[in-house]
Parts: sequence; C-alpha cells; structure tokens
Amino acid sequence: MDPATKNKFGRVDLEVTAFSFGTAPIGNIFREIDEETSDGMFQVAWDSGVRFYDTAPMYGHGLAELRTGHSLRWKERDDFVLSSKVGRVLRSARKDDIDYAPWTNAGRFSMHFDYSYDGTMRAFEDSLQRLGLERMEICFIHDIDVFTRGEAQPDVFKQAMDGCYRALSELRDQGVVKAIGVGVNEWEVCQTALEQRDFDCFLLAGRYTLLEQDSLDTFLPLCEQRGAAVVVGGGFNSGILATGARAGAKYNYAPAPEAIMQRVAKIEEVCANHAVPLPAAALQFVVAHPAIPSFIAGTRTVEQLRNNLAWFSHPIPDDFWAELKSRNLLRADAPVPQ
Repeated sequence: MDPATKNKFGRVDLEVTAFSFGTAPIGNIFREIDEETSDGMFQVAWDSGVRFYDTAPMYGHGLAELRTGHSLRWKERDDFVLSSKVGRVLRSARKDDIDYAPWTNAGRFSMHFDYSYDGTMRAFEDSLQRLGLERMEICFIHDIDVFTRGEAQPDVFKQAMDGCYRALSELRDQGVVKAIGVGVNEWEVCQTALEQRDFDCFLLAGRYTLLEQDSLDTFLPLCEQRGAAVVVGGGFNSGILATGARAGAKYNYAPAPEAIMQRVAKIEEVCANHAVPLPAAALQFVVAHPAIPSFIAGTRTVEQLRNNLAWFSHPIPDDFWAELKSRNLLRADAPVPQ
C-alpha cells in the first residue's frame, strides 16, 4: 500500500493518509533524539506523502508538540491533518524540579492529570500555543485506561466523560475541531466510551495487531456501525513484530513471554515461505480493516522511518494471508489486504 493513500476518517468530513507519523519518540522517551534527527524525520515523512501527524502534551513534557510545530509551521496548513490530546495540563517548572522518567532532557513543564472541563479547555489552548499552529483537526482524551490509571480508572473515566467530553463536544459543535475521541491502550475502554458518548474516533495502542484481534468481537463492529474511525498505534506490539522472536524481544513493553515467542516464530515461518518481511505484514494487516483509516508509526531515526515506509508498501501475496488463517495464526474473520 502507498503510505500516501488517502482514506476517509470515519463519518467525519476529513481524509487522512494510511501512514501517519507519531511523535512520542521525538519527546525523548528513554533517550534523546537531537533536533536535526527530529526535523529530518518530519521532512522524510512529508516527502513520502504522509499528511497525518499525531502528538500529545505528554510526549516529552511538551517537547514533541514544540518540535512538531517547528517542523510543520511553514507547510501549507490545509495540506495536513494534526491530532493532539487532552487529559494532562503542563505547568512551567525548573528543570531540576521535574521528574522526567521515562523521558530524557524534555520540556520545562511539569505534568498534571486534569480531566475537568476547565482543565481540558486550558490543555487544548496550551497545545496550540506550543505547536504555534492555529488548529488541530482531531483531539483525543488521553490515557483513561486501566494500564495507565490502575485502580483509579473507573473514577478517572467518569471524570473524563463528564469534563473532557463536555469541553471537546462544545469545541466540535463550534467547528474548532472536526473530530473528538479517546486514545488508550485497551479496546474495552474505547468501546465503553463509544457506548456512553458520541465520539468520532479512537487511537488504540497495540490491541489490534497480527497477535491480537479480540477487538473484532464487539468493538470494531460497533465502530463500523457508528462510523467511528480507529487509528492504530503500536502495531509491532512494542517490538516483537518488528524484531521477530529473538532474545530480548519486547511485547507490551516487557520481555515477551514464551507463548508469544512461539506464536511469532510460527508467523515468521509463514513469512519465510512467501518472502514477506514480518514488519511489512504487521503494518499492512492493521489498515486492512474498514474502520481503520491510518496506522501511526513512531520512529527514532530517519533510517527506521524509511524502513517503515518501505514495509508499508512491500508487496504481499494473497496466499500469505490465507496460510496464516489456515494455520490458525490469524482469525478467519480478520480483514486482510487485497
């Protein structure tokens, strides 16, 4: 698939490219990325036809938004789609007073969860200031899942539905944003949000991949029914679908358990049979679902980005997908690229 392929964004009057650029790495997660590398990735993405960019206040305590604005500011604004997030408010702080973990040498802001109406409005305006841009098309409520909030999640979820949703819904009604949604690590949270409120879209990290298709049961069909778009990040399940079943492979941000290692090794056998790179299969599988218009890739180097773009357009024969299904390595009802 051509990364620059334009897909309709659910029910919204908006088109996004099938490949989108995610900015968590340029927030200096785990280790630093210099300004030249950050901007270089933006320019390679742009030159490859990528026109959808996703960022968030969380990424590097504002650093990713600052860098995103720097790299996109002089592009024609109507030529690209931008998304950011609410749920955290950033406050100016001395660098020595900020706990940056897991970010490194990040923005000079402390982060504070805030899912209130007023906090959402402030976070939204602050993001535009850091970006130095007049608008974002899409805004997600960030990290109201069990993975991030633990036992507090039910209360946090209610706060977000009462506060964030009310604020974003007003901004949508006013035409300030085109689409509002939820960005989390669990499809179940997305489904509950869609059942309770009128959301346009979701950003789902790592829960619809070559290894995980449980969201096909109820969540993705509900999205199709409601016209809600789903953008998928974490298509490599945090590593193993890029590296393969190798020593030290990561799954869900931790060392991959043996059962996952064995399953990936079997998928790799099918890849070898058809001369298909495992990462190419992982990326292209995601966007074959009709509710998923775009896959978000976050990369650390220009080389990684170029690899992702190449994998995204690598030819994959129909027999490859058929063999995965015949060997019960992929659900029979999972849509696959044609």
